[in-house]
Amino acid sequence: MRYLVWILRLVVFVVVLMFALKNTGPVDVNFFADRVVTGVPLIVVMLSVFVLGVVFGLLIAAPSIMRRRREANKLRRDVARLEDKLKYPNVPGEAVAPETVAPLAPL
Repeated sequence: MRYLVWILRLVVFVVVLMFALKNTGPVDVNFFADRVVTGVPLIVVMLSVFVLGVVFGLLIAAPSIMRRRREANKLRRDVARLEDKLKYPNVPGEAVAPETVAPLAPL
C-alpha cells in the first residue's frame, strides 16, 4: 500500500510539472488596490499558488492532527497502565474488595 501511495504521488507530481512546463508564458498578476505585476511567468504563479494551497491546507488540518495525536497518546498510556495491572494484579498497599476474593454465598 505504501508503494502505491508513492507511485500515485509521483504521477500527480509529474502531471502537475508537465502542465506547468507547458504554460510558461508571461501573465499579468493583479493584486488588491490596483497593484499589477506584469510579465510574471505563468509557471511561477501556478507553483506559488500550489505551495500556498498546501501551506493553508496544513494549517487548517493542524488542530485536527494534534487532537488525534493527543488522543492516541492518551490511549497508549491507558493501554500500558491496564497491561501493567494485568501483569501485576496484587500490588501491595492496594485494597482488595472481599467480593473479588470470595463472593458471598447465596442465602
